[in-house]
Formats: sequence, structure tokens, C-alpha cells
Amino acid sequence: MLDARDVACPYCGEPVTLMLDASAGAQHYIEDCAVCCRPITVVVEVEDDGALALSVYSQDEA
Repeated sequence: MLDARDVACPYCGEPVTLMLDASAGAQHYIEDCAVCCRPITVVVEVEDDGALALSVYSQDEA
């Protein structure tokens, strides 16, 4: 099941929609911003109740 989440790019601040796969469990990957093309570090964690917790960072922060 895919879950769409809107986040702000840590570089340009523009909204970016990420499609998260809840069945994949915890994830850590890089996705380029669709607006400024800079690499966003995406961290997805699965909480005890099964909800997804999403964090995004610039390369300098990760």
C-alpha cells in the first residue's frame, strides 16, 4: 500500500510529494527534489502502532 506524504524540501522549501511503501518497513534513501534537483535524505520509520514516521534532511544534516 502506498501512502502519499507532502514534505517541504530542506533546500528550497517547495512542497514535494513522496510516495511511501508501508509494506517495506523502515527505509533510508535519497530522492532528488522535483523543483531544485538537490538530494533529499528520506528516513521512514514504522512506529509501534504501524504508523509511518517520516523525516527529510539535506545532505549536510544527514
